[in-house]
Amino acid sequence: MKTGMRDAFNAFIEKNKHGFLLLYFLIYLPWFGHLEKTVTTHFHVIHVALDDVIPFCEYFIIPYFLWFGYVAWGMGYFYLKNKDAYFRLCAMLFTGMTIFLIVSTIYPNGHYLRPTTFARDNIFVDLVKWLYSTDTATNLFPSIHVYNSIAVNIAVWQCDNFKNNRMVRYGSAVLMVSIILSTMFLKQHSVFDVVTGMIMAAGMYMIVYVNNPFRLPVREEKYERKLHHI
Repeated sequence: MKTGMRDAFNAFIEKNKHGFLLLYFLIYLPWFGHLEKTVTTHFHVIHVALDDVIPFCEYFIIPYFLWFGYVAWGMGYFYLKNKDAYFRLCAMLFTGMTIFLIVSTIYPNGHYLRPTTFARDNIFVDLVKWLYSTDTATNLFPSIHVYNSIAVNIAVWQCDNFKNNRMVRYGSAVLMVSIILSTMFLKQHSVFDVVTGMIMAAGMYMIVYVNNPFRLPVREEKYERKLHHI
């Protein structure tokens, strides 16, 4: 390799070395895929009384699918625009996702909440049927749909990039709430899955953003306020 090409390659690696964190998906995806294939009939049934009160509503398929773009946008945006926020988001996402995998492996779980018949016939119901056919009703808690949505929203609200952008901050919060609701109204998750996802997100927020044992960089103005009060 010529010196110029080598230097350019080294410069690219140095600039994008934080991208190596994404190799985590080489662990997560095969592990999750294995669970989806093996946890099919013998599992602990997840159900609480509130599940029977929440009606099915196919229109929530829209925010449910938006979750994929929401999480991808969050990781992509902070990857390019704010490395400190990116490291924090990855720390929160990947730790929670690993806990989810461990829980699902040790305690196989699933539910029988999905409707077998539908009152209406429309494109949204068709999308729900497709979702049901491709995604098993197993490996449910803590809900990663809930957990990751909260993690991305926290990153948005904590990041200086959006400190003065109320549209993005409140838009993110509304989308997060819509995604959380969608998991229950589509009968993809039990209320139990949602609550455990929220609890795990709260715990990881305290670790990653408050206690900060990983010594991740803190927002400058927060550091200055702490010094001011000392």
